[in-house]
Order: sequence, then C-alpha cells, then structure tokens
Amino acid sequence: MRHREVAFFEGSFVPLAEANINVMTHAFNYGTAVFEGIRGYWNADDEELYLFRPRDHFARLIQNASLLKMKLPYDADALCDLAVELIQRNGYREDVYIRPLAYKTARQIGTKLSPGDDFTMFVVPMRDYVDTSRPLAVSVSSWRRVEDNAIPARGKICGAYVNSALAATEARDNGYDEAIVLNAHGKVAEGAAMNIFIARNSKLVTTPIYADILEGITRHTVVELARWELGVETDFRPIDRSELYIADEAFFCGTGAQIAAIGSVDRRLVGTGQAGPITRRLQAIYGDVTRGRIGHYRKWLLSCRVTSRSLESASCLAGVGD
Repeated sequence: MRHREVAFFEGSFVPLAEANINVMTHAFNYGTAVFEGIRGYWNADDEELYLFRPRDHFARLIQNASLLKMKLPYDADALCDLAVELIQRNGYREDVYIRPLAYKTARQIGTKLSPGDDFTMFVVPMRDYVDTSRPLAVSVSSWRRVEDNAIPARGKICGAYVNSALAATEARDNGYDEAIVLNAHGKVAEGAAMNIFIARNSKLVTTPIYADILEGITRHTVVELARWELGVETDFRPIDRSELYIADEAFFCGTGAQIAAIGSVDRRLVGTGQAGPITRRLQAIYGDVTRGRIGHYRKWLLSCRVTSRSLESASCLAGVGD
C-alpha cells in the first residue's frame, strides 16, 4: 500500500490530511493568499524527477506576497530545498504538481491586511491539466479580466481566481474546452488561467505585461525556445479579438496547460483547425526540455532524486501501519 501524502505546513512536514487551517483564517474568508504552481517531470531513463524553473517560481511568490504585505521566512533557495525534500518524502516517481501558498493567518472578521502570515506547500500527481493531444475549442468569455488597479493579475492572488473560475465554467457550460478573457479595454488578456500566443506571418505575438496578465514563467520559456531553437521572434503587443479569428496558429501556455494548441475560437477555425507547425515544434521541444533531454536547458531544472531511504522516511512520517 502506498504511503500517505505529506505536506509542509506551519514550519514542519506533516501528513497532508493534517495540514488544515481554521475556518476563521483571513485567507479562507477573503482570498488573501498568493500561490504558485510548479511542475515536476519524471524521466524514467534518468530515474530522476525534475522540477522545472522552481527558483523562478519561488522568486515570483516572494515578490507577489509583498503585494499583500506578507514576508516569507524563506528565500527562493530555501524554498527550493523544501520542495525537493517534499518530493523525496512523498516518493513520487511520476509527473507531479507542487502548490506553494503564502497566506494571511489572522483569525478575524474584517478585510484589513492585519499582521500574521504563513507558508504551506503540497504536491499531487498531475499529467495533462488540459488535453494537449488535440486542438482545443475555446470561446471569448463574457467575463472581463480584473485590472491591475482592482486586483493585480500578475500577483497570482487566490481571491482573484474567482474571475478565472467564472470564465472557465462559462466556457465549459457552453460546450467549449477553455476560455479567452479580454481586459477592460476590450483587448485580449490571456486564457482563464494561462497565457496565450498567436502566430501570424511566421512570427509569434503575445499580449504585453500591461494587458492585465500574469507575467508567466512558461510564457518567458516559450519566447526563449522560439528564438533560440526555432529562430522565431515574438512581438509583445495588444491583440484584438478579431485577430484571434484570422491568426495562422494559436496556443495557450502555462505550468498547468504546458503548451496547448487552440483549434478554434468562437467556432471559427484557427488556421487549419489543427496544431500549426510552430506550435507542434514548441510542444516537442518543451517536452524534451522539461524532462532534461536537452543539456543546455538543464539550468532550468532541479533534480529531486527519490531514493528508497526517502520513501522509508515518508512512510514513517505519515504513520503507515497505525
């Protein structure tokens, strides 16, 4: 029988089932928390699980925590060490997703950002978040993206993801796979919970950071891979809704989504309706990079070698056999 899952909570590694907050916790009542999503990719040939760009994710978490007047007791390197130990204690030998959160801990009624915050992190197995094996049918949502002067989209603030939930649910209720949201100016922002690219005339185009988007780490990765591996440059500029309909290619990208081709928008085919050549090549390269198959991109990877000793430690911690 597999050991029980382990989380990092209130400064210690504990069984996941015991990593619980009080119902009065400020973050639970008001969404006053920030989070990250970090992928870990299993490479069976190397017998290694690689975390993809974890330091960049943790640096962004620390930066975003400051938006809610939170200060973590760890720097990015210490958080990387905690993530590796978390993986080892859980003993996963498959693709995983790590969710770190910094949150306001005050037990009070009232929206003020009072002193008191903490950090937690857990890990779960994850394969595809969206289906990357086929082009997605997406719609432009009737819900607009929150703007920077309301709730900063760059902040990965938990409460703001109600906006994403409304857009994604509307899309699925209407028979689509995913949603594209516009900003308050009527320009394309991003997907419900991922960045977006289009291709036109053999160049990539993505929305600029002032378009009320997440400053995505996968977005940055795509720009770098397109430039250095494909010789394709990226324009950072506003995208009109109608430009989605006449694009040669379009795709989402993000830690969860990875690189997911868009086949249609509002029931209008994008290009041929299939993943285009730039999208397909980026998907293949991204898969190789994240699993450590291209040596010069291993700078983006952190190894989490899982040993029999770490499996034994996890089982003892979780109290298997009690």
